[in-house]
Amino acid sequence: MSESNALVVGASQGIGLGFVHHLLQKPQITKIYATYRSPASAAGLLTLAEQEPRIHCLSVDITQEEQIAQCCEQIQMESTYLHWVINCVGILHEGELAPEKGLRQLNAEKLTRYFQVNSIGAALLAKHLLPLLKHRDRSTFATISAKIGSIGDNRLGGWYGYRASKAALNMFMRTAAIEYRRRSPHTIIVTLHPGTTDTKLSEPFQRSVPPEKLFSIDRTVTQLLTVLDSLDIDNSGQFFSWDGTPLPW
Repeated sequence: MSESNALVVGASQGIGLGFVHHLLQKPQITKIYATYRSPASAAGLLTLAEQEPRIHCLSVDITQEEQIAQCCEQIQMESTYLHWVINCVGILHEGELAPEKGLRQLNAEKLTRYFQVNSIGAALLAKHLLPLLKHRDRSTFATISAKIGSIGDNRLGGWYGYRASKAALNMFMRTAAIEYRRRSPHTIIVTLHPGTTDTKLSEPFQRSVPPEKLFSIDRTVTQLLTVLDSLDIDNSGQFFSWDGTPLPW
C-alpha cells in the first residue's frame, strides 16, 4: 500500500488534533479528512489546514446522522477509500452536564446526551463508513473509549452516564467488528483507552491524578499509534489500553 487516506473525527482540539499532527508525519498519507463541530472551537485545526494542503476540514455534528452520511459521501466522491479512521469524539462535562456521584443526580435528558455523543455517533459512523473501508488493503477504525467504561473493572461506582455510554460504545464497536469481519474482512475495529490526558475533558478532574499518570497529548497519541500499528486482523473487536494491554469488558 503506497498511499493512504485518513479520517479523524473530532479533530478540532485535544487528542483529535494531536492525531492530525502525527498523521501529517506519515508521508504515505495523502489526505487527512478532519471533522469539527464548531468553527469557534476549531481555530487551531482550521489554521493548520490553511498551511497544510493534505488536510481537508469537514463540519460534522456526530449526533446528526444526516451530517455523518453527507461527510462520508463527500469523502467517497474525492478519495473512494479510507485506510485510517480515528474517532475522538467524546463528552464528560458540558454546561450543566457533569459526572453523577449518585443515583439521586440521574437525569434522563443528560443521560441521553451522554449516549448520543459517546455511543450512538460511533455506531452511525460504522454504518456509513463501511463502503470507504471495504477494500483489499488493511484499514483501521479506532474509537477512543475509556477504561471507566469497563464493567468488569468498575470498583468505585458513580459517573453513571459516562460509564454506561462508554460501555455501550464498546458493545457497539464489538458488534460492528463482527459484521465487518464478514463484509469488510481487512478492517480492524478497536476501542482504545488513552489514559488520563491533559485536555479540557479531564481538566476539572486532574487534581487527584499523579503527575506521572497525566499524559501530554503528544505522549497519548504516540502511544495509541504504537498500539494501532501493532494490531492485526485477529485483534478486531477488542478493547486496548494505551500500553497495548487488553482490557476487560
